[in-house]
Amino acid sequence: MIEVRLFATLRQGRGKIFSLDAANYKCGKDILKEFQIPEEEVAIFLINGFHSKPEDPVKDGDVIALFPPVGGG
Repeated sequence: MIEVRLFATLRQGRGKIFSLDAANYKCGKDILKEFQIPEEEVAIFLINGFHSKPEDPVKDGDVIALFPPVGGG
């Protein structure tokens, strides 16, 4: 299984934590497609706590964390 954690505005209408069958996903882009999240809405893409890119491969046991751009001052 791949665990996907969504943060901040990416949770709206989706939820917080999901488990996905690893056999159905080859890379992070596949996961974004599953959740209908455009790449430009993801500022930080982590695989197992490491900064990664949506085109990086994913495998069974991975934990994916997705963060949107955050403004503030």
